[in-house]
Amino acid sequence: MREQTRRVVELDAVEALRLLGSVRLGRIVFTLEALPALRTATHIIDERGRLVFRTDGATTLAAISGADAGGSVVAYQADCIDAETLIGWSVAVVGRAEPVTAPDLVDRYRKLCAPWVDSPADNLVRLRPELISGQRIV
Repeated sequence: MREQTRRVVELDAVEALRLLGSVRLGRIVFTLEALPALRTATHIIDERGRLVFRTDGATTLAAISGADAGGSVVAYQADCIDAETLIGWSVAVVGRAEPVTAPDLVDRYRKLCAPWVDSPADNLVRLRPELISGQRIV
């Protein structure tokens, strides 16, 4: 049997965000104690195109949202790739993260973005994508 040939097609930002919004689970990449850290998180894309995700623990929240008012620069990545064919897509966004604190938004986002495991992942973080990249493997 001949091996399948696959190629990578770059996605534009609109398609990349659409695909990111089509899945619920991804990975947040941030700096913790001067080292790269990664956490799995559930997410949604809000009506303004911002990524909202849940996290647990004050240490993680502080590292992700940053000590200064500008927030930390973080990355978020999600994908959907078939394990058999290796066909699918991968999307990454980079931007500044800030905690969501407005009570009306907290209530709304908590309903839309359930935690992926049974944990007190009650902290909500919003990321305004500044760099959006994506690839489709075909």
